[in-house]
Amino acid sequence: MTRSELIRRLVLNAIRDDFESVDQVILPEVPQVGAKCGLAVHRSDVLEALRALVAGGLAKAYDLSATDRDPFSGGIQGMPSLAVPEKDFRTYFYVTKQGMDFHLADGTWYPLDDEDELRPDWQPPDR
Repeated sequence: MTRSELIRRLVLNAIRDDFESVDQVILPEVPQVGAKCGLAVHRSDVLEALRALVAGGLAKAYDLSATDRDPFSGGIQGMPSLAVPEKDFRTYFYVTKQGMDFHLADGTWYPLDDEDELRPDWQPPDR
């Protein structure tokens, strides 16, 4: 597994059970796990991972301010521009069925154990 693949999996893990925004949840969570693995993960890494996940059909972006009813009705085509951190937290990401199937197919990649510590058998990614 490469560094980019690991970051994509960490991002997918962060959005697997709820709509999550980059600046509220994904960005704080993914670099925290990355740090435990000895990896510095930056906002640009998270955005690139989201771009790849959206392009691959594993995640989808949503504008949750666009609707008061069904959050899935606020779907955005492709990857929105998030070059500047959002202050109003309109853009959220959620795993697709294809993404969830991919996520559930293999849990051995996850670097942390049940105590949220680095697994002793975990191998760092290829650069």
